[in-house]
Amino acid sequence: AALKGELRFQVSVALKEGRVTPTELCQRCLSLIKSTKFLNAYITVAEETALKQAEESEKRYRRGQPLGVLDGIPVAVKDNFNTAGIETTCASNMLKGYISPYNATVVQKLLDQGAVLLGKTNLDEFAMGSGSTDGIFGPVRNPWSYSRQYKEKSHSEDKEPNWVITGGSSGGSAAAVSSFTCFAALGSDTGGSTRNPAAHCGVVGLKPTYGLISRHGLIPLVNSMDVPGILARCVDDASVVLGSLAGHDPKDSTTIQDNFKPFELPNLTDVSQLSIGIPKEYHAPGLSSEILALWSKAADLFKNAGAKVIEVSLPHTRYSIVCYHVLCTAEVASNMARFDGLEYGHRSDMKKSTESMYAATRREGFNDVVRGRILSGNYFLLKQNYENYFIKAQKVRRLIANDFVKVFGSGVDILLTPTTLSDAVPYVEFIKEDNRTRSAQDDILTQAANMAGLPAINVPTGLSERGLPVGLQFIGRSFHEKQLLTVAKWFEKQVKFPMIQLEVKRHDHSACHNQKSASFS
Repeated sequence: AALKGELRFQVSVALKEGRVTPTELCQRCLSLIKSTKFLNAYITVAEETALKQAEESEKRYRRGQPLGVLDGIPVAVKDNFNTAGIETTCASNMLKGYISPYNATVVQKLLDQGAVLLGKTNLDEFAMGSGSTDGIFGPVRNPWSYSRQYKEKSHSEDKEPNWVITGGSSGGSAAAVSSFTCFAALGSDTGGSTRNPAAHCGVVGLKPTYGLISRHGLIPLVNSMDVPGILARCVDDASVVLGSLAGHDPKDSTTIQDNFKPFELPNLTDVSQLSIGIPKEYHAPGLSSEILALWSKAADLFKNAGAKVIEVSLPHTRYSIVCYHVLCTAEVASNMARFDGLEYGHRSDMKKSTESMYAATRREGFNDVVRGRILSGNYFLLKQNYENYFIKAQKVRRLIANDFVKVFGSGVDILLTPTTLSDAVPYVEFIKEDNRTRSAQDDILTQAANMAGLPAINVPTGLSERGLPVGLQFIGRSFHEKQLLTVAKWFEKQVKFPMIQLEVKRHDHSACHNQKSASFS
């Protein structure tokens, strides 16, 4: 029961009262990781270290001195955050075997709060993708593929289900939370990489305001948009983790200077003072009729509860994907230059010259997706193209951000939009289109929030006709996380999203033979 409870009001209380110990909790999660190995959610499992951390937590509870709500709570971290003494691969041959000498700030903050780190989760290579299918360790399987709800709708009782993707690029973290192998997980969010898999896996996915949480130790994709994301089973849990991570970090100059005060979410009973904006541009091409109906139903829910619901316009949204492609690839080209085979990571055996070694290293270390983005980015950054592409894209980005400023300035408190165009698609269908096409389609509803640096959260809302999760997105004003999460919590209570009925049986394990064990030094 503790495995499925809320952190602040159930699990933490159970630990304090001694009804369950941190070691028991940790062992149960490790056992579940083994029995759900076929999901391929984890790249590395730090079993030995996790048990040691749980043991230390147990001693603190015995003394009556827990470090906080997260003390003894099993968590997982996406494998693009540096972890001291444990491999950080970014699901790439370029960093296979790389062990960082330091912890990312967010990882260190979790450990300082007594959290138990179970391992590192799977992703698209260097977080470039929207399916968690393009890493060297194989694709992540959506736990809902093996749920009673999906099986009943797809009539696949006696055969291997036509399993669906998790979304990406933080699919491993979303699958880990969804399958009860941890209570919360860190993802990263550059264009929707936390909210997208959260929607497909039926969990809460929070992208905080840019600068609220430190990026130090997060291996960068797009520095001006990257944000550490939080995946949890409910809005309250996401709030608890946010309270532990937010605040100034001297190692990241883009973080806020003010001290952040953790907050406990109130139980909102009256929404009559709220103004909810429905952006008409988010009725995008390809939006499924199911999600459109759910979006309308959610708007009616607020309206019937007394909130003011108005249609708003974000006119430059339609340019955001093209703009994002230019800015993203340009920053990727710059960031990937550090992987040259000279200081760390993969190094080719080519010894003809430094230049040939450098070229061979990058050819062997990066997949086609990463190499393609590097080529595109360098093209946009060429002297003759810089003004026409990069500078123009920066100007369009400002227009996109200003659209949000105008809407929030008009009195709108929160924007309500879909998170994804449809429910999760089967893996065999997903891989029929290339990574760039898929990313352009899947990021269309999420990445404008990254362009503007705004906080956004996916809340699981219902099940599709196929028995798969569908989520809706709430976008708030900069640094107004408390208001955003309070409204999201109210909505979560109204919709009463069903818990996954996961059926763990023997499945094909070929997808996950690369999962490793590791421990901190």
